[in-house]
Amino acid sequence: MSETNPKVVAFVGMPGSGKGTCTDYLHNTHNWPVVHFGNMVYEEVQRRGLDNVHDETFVREDMRTQEGKAVLAKHAARKADEYAASGNQTIVFDGLYSWSELLYLRKKFGDNLLVIASVAPRKTRYQRILDRKDAHRKYTSKQQLIDRDIAEIENLEKGGPIAFADYTILNDSEPQTMTGKLDAILKSEQLI
Repeated sequence: MSETNPKVVAFVGMPGSGKGTCTDYLHNTHNWPVVHFGNMVYEEVQRRGLDNVHDETFVREDMRTQEGKAVLAKHAARKADEYAASGNQTIVFDGLYSWSELLYLRKKFGDNLLVIASVAPRKTRYQRILDRKDAHRKYTSKQQLIDRDIAEIENLEKGGPIAFADYTILNDSEPQTMTGKLDAILKSEQLI
């Protein structure tokens, strides 16, 4: 258990399921700091002087090979402790990926870890990703998205944390519906 005992709300889900919608909402509504697991990989990609989607996958898997399967969770936990030391009592994790990461975070934060899975139909997720118009849009075909899903399930153990989440939010309509479901969970957990 962390000495600073922050409450950590961690989101897990496949790409396009709504994790970012939830974390942005919590940051904007409650001013809770967000630790983006994916950004840690992007930072490492840039540090290595790489820049394309294949490099992102390679770097993520290389980090896991070099530092263990829970590498991103270890980095995220250190950031959470830094935020907690600065007075933040609730920290949000965007993009918990693997079973190993979940086990590490459960051991570190114990009952202070709340895992929420966001899920959406596969076709809906793919369309959301293909419709994105932001700087991180690196996928331009359905086949790339299928390949990414398979790699995340097979190589990153992503299915376990989704199945073992404390709560699951179905995100198949407007963002306000999803954030309403999220608020209900946070109220039941006495976080808001």
